[in-house]
Amino acid sequence: MDLDGCVIVTGMPGAGKSTVSALAAELLPRAARIKGDDVRYMILSGRVRFDGEPVEAARQGELTTRNLCALANNFVDFGFTVFMDTLVSGRAKLDLLRELLAPRPVRLVVLAPGVEVCRHRNATRRASERVEFDGYERLNATMHAALAGPGWWFDTSALTPEETAVRLVAELGRRPTLAG
Repeated sequence: MDLDGCVIVTGMPGAGKSTVSALAAELLPRAARIKGDDVRYMILSGRVRFDGEPVEAARQGELTTRNLCALANNFVDFGFTVFMDTLVSGRAKLDLLRELLAPRPVRLVVLAPGVEVCRHRNATRRASERVEFDGYERLNATMHAALAGPGWWFDTSALTPEETAVRLVAELGRRPTLAG
């Protein structure tokens, strides 16, 4: 299976974005995984949390998105499929991602195992990987409102990460790209 362009893998904390995107990338002959958190953590001094001071958090969020897309574009332009692991909680971020990735093909996959599964997975992670977060119901509602049409809502609650990655790669070619 060979896919072109960028696959944005999103979901709530604990949905499996990082694990599944890495496993899926390993199933393709030429693929890269770009983690939004890794790009955000490149800011070593002055970094604010996503829910920190609103103006600076928004500014750093946009910087992270722009850097993610620049990196993704470089990989795609050199013939790699990119799995971009990032939280897309609203339409504005999705629109910015599409704009910055254009004219390359972009697909959106929302890993959606459900609020309780995400909460449990996050709570049972190693402390270094745990996200201090308690807004699951609100985030779930926001994501449904903003992303209900453009992407593939993939219920992964009954699948292992490996099963999820295999199915994701198998089905992505049949999924439409996002319209620019």
